[in-house]
Amino acid sequence: MAKSRESVSVAAATAVGIGGIIGAGIFVLSGTAIALAGVYSILAFLLVGAVMILVAFEFGELTTIMPNAKGAAYSYAREAFGSELGFVTGIIQFFGYATAISAIALGFGAYMYSLIGTHYGMGSIDYALMLILIACIVNLKGIGKVTRAESVLVAFKIAILIVFVAFAVFLAMGKTVHVASNFSALPSQSTAIAFFAASIAIIFAYSGFQSITTFASRIRGGPKGAARAVVTAVVASMAIYLLVVIALITLVPATSYKINADPLSFALSAVAAPQWLSILVDIGALVATTTAALAMMIASSRILYQIGADGLLPHIVKRYDTSADVPINGVLISAALAVIMLFAGNIYVVASISNFGSIFAYMLASMAVIHFRRTRHAIDRFSTPLYPWAPAVVIIFMLIYMASMPSGALYLDIVVIMGLIVVYYMLREKEHKKPVLIRFFK
Repeated sequence: MAKSRESVSVAAATAVGIGGIIGAGIFVLSGTAIALAGVYSILAFLLVGAVMILVAFEFGELTTIMPNAKGAAYSYAREAFGSELGFVTGIIQFFGYATAISAIALGFGAYMYSLIGTHYGMGSIDYALMLILIACIVNLKGIGKVTRAESVLVAFKIAILIVFVAFAVFLAMGKTVHVASNFSALPSQSTAIAFFAASIAIIFAYSGFQSITTFASRIRGGPKGAARAVVTAVVASMAIYLLVVIALITLVPATSYKINADPLSFALSAVAAPQWLSILVDIGALVATTTAALAMMIASSRILYQIGADGLLPHIVKRYDTSADVPINGVLISAALAVIMLFAGNIYVVASISNFGSIFAYMLASMAVIHFRRTRHAIDRFSTPLYPWAPAVVIIFMLIYMASMPSGALYLDIVVIMGLIVVYYMLREKEHKKPVLIRFFK
């Protein structure tokens, strides 16, 4: 028992965050961002990265306020604004993370197909299903197993990305004119609409860091250690993202990318890279998507558990293996929803559906920071810099990103929110709870 409840180092927690961030984002959706905005995708990565660093600081502060919360933004919204908004935030966030597992699995399937084709009679969807099953089994073994696996795998995939960037630099030497012409954009890629559409794909790339906050109480150094892990994971991932995107455009013109799930393989194939390098990158992508799926399943399952523990969902979601520190039914439900969402559309559509939950959660987290600054002055905590401007900037950008989502994904998520509001008040009526009446104006 004692061993299974051992603490998690800041480095291991950071690895979990990086594992969740550097997965589908760079190996799967970087090509989609380039396809949408051309060379301007580099600026989009910079802008989204800057906004996400502010979000990371906010989550770091909220982690020091509520170190025992397993529900990330859900727990913060519920504590700050009550059960109604907390319930909606929690389910949207769970839905987003479970759908993220689907998007990651689609990327895994694409790279596996690129590596071994249809051998054994399996297609890309079959490989995607296989990843979801693996992530489910590993998570059921407990969070200790996941963090140890992340620490090893994160170092491996970063090393592969460094090799990829080095190859692009080597290939570019002596071809300055040709490489410079790669950094361009079509007229359709040069609009504000295209820029923010690319940003939607990029936001998905950063969403994994919240997984750290779902086990903050286990991290050595207390809440401030967890906060450091969150910020470090985002900053390190941003630097790696920029290097890899520049390398991708160095290899292949920005105007040549399409929306597909294996952009690194596409780039290497286009320049007739050595087979060993293509195989190595495919393996790195498989490792990256595996670690991202593990991190996302940690987050989705623990959020669902916390909602149940707070009495807002049936007791079935509260089944918890204390020896392994894992919400068993939360993992199983997350895996089941991930399987269903595999068939919601292409990689960009599935990622966009997932993104709504993350964008909504980031916006609520910003509002929670403002609330707690006004109500909990005496707490010794990790603080968000540039307050109150940082939360205001995050809220504004999240609204812009939400409006930039594909209409189909946006409509689906709006319907889900409306449905959740109806369900919440039906449950409230069942319990004969009296409505709360408030007057904002005289």
